[in-house]
Amino acid sequence: MLDKLKVTEQRFEEVERKLMDPAVINDNEAYKNLMKEHKNLTPIVEKFRQYEAACNSVAEAKEILSEGSLDPEFKEMATEQLLEGNKNVEKFGEELKILLLPKDPDDDKSCIVEIRGGAGGEEAALFAGSLYRMYSMYAESKNWKTEVISANETELGGYKEISFSIEGEDVYSRMKYESGVHRVQRVPDTEASGRIHTSTVTVAVLPEVEDVEVTIDPGDLKIDVYRSSGAGGQHVNKTSSAIRITHLPTGMVVECQDERSQYKNKDKAMKVLKARLYDMELRERNDKIASERKSQVGTGDRSERIRTYNFPQGRVTDHRIGLTLYKLEGILNGDLEELLDSIITYDQAEKLKMAAENND
Repeated sequence: MLDKLKVTEQRFEEVERKLMDPAVINDNEAYKNLMKEHKNLTPIVEKFRQYEAACNSVAEAKEILSEGSLDPEFKEMATEQLLEGNKNVEKFGEELKILLLPKDPDDDKSCIVEIRGGAGGEEAALFAGSLYRMYSMYAESKNWKTEVISANETELGGYKEISFSIEGEDVYSRMKYESGVHRVQRVPDTEASGRIHTSTVTVAVLPEVEDVEVTIDPGDLKIDVYRSSGAGGQHVNKTSSAIRITHLPTGMVVECQDERSQYKNKDKAMKVLKARLYDMELRERNDKIASERKSQVGTGDRSERIRTYNFPQGRVTDHRIGLTLYKLEGILNGDLEELLDSIITYDQAEKLKMAAENND
């Protein structure tokens, strides 16, 4: 591990030198790529330097304690330094192992979230609206920007389906853990007998992709223009601005009618189509590596039930890691940090365990 870290530090110093080169500064693409690499290397190098400082502190304390005659007070200080240094060596070493885990290349990307009501009819549609609100409030707390791409609203204010983008730094690294089936247990307002209903909503989180990552042949696309429709709205049924794009090789269909402009709707629909095609390619790749798939909490089967929101008991349970939090209201108001931190920690622990098994 130390050899790998020394090479990483050398590369980091090389990148820093290049970033000061006027030729690189004037090359936008090269500068952007180096800045991205610098950002990824910085936490590793900073932690490595802390680790080295702790190792040096331990060596220094041992050297002092090895001397024959020592002032008692000086000996006590050296002993404390040794204990503190050993503690830091262990702590920083464990943190370095996590930082050196293979990084998901999509982690620093923005994402597209697609929420669809499943079993439960109108109640599922209403909960889809609750999840959209939850993610919007979480994004706001992280200073991320959200934008609706398309929405199919019901008369009671829920969504049969809604797609929206979340843009910001490292969005996908946290949001990817939300893909899967979310189950809600509550008494609907329309239920006179007070019986608890169980409904489901499906969430898909797709990394946003650049044009260079997905190539689409225009001949593979069928594009239809039609009038917007829905539960209401100022521009509904007045202009033919809604867009439907069908990707003929896969049969994938994307619709967008949120914008007044046909061109804006087409741009948004193409963004979703590229993200879906990229996601499909990723899943096919992951299917070939079954053992890796098992260790990835955030990229499981979309049909997997990942979480239950139980209103009568005020609890949220994440079934992947067996965690229950009695803070339903806070979570639905966008307070997802504790939940996501726990899932990420579990995922990292599983990957570390797998890496250790592979090294044995």
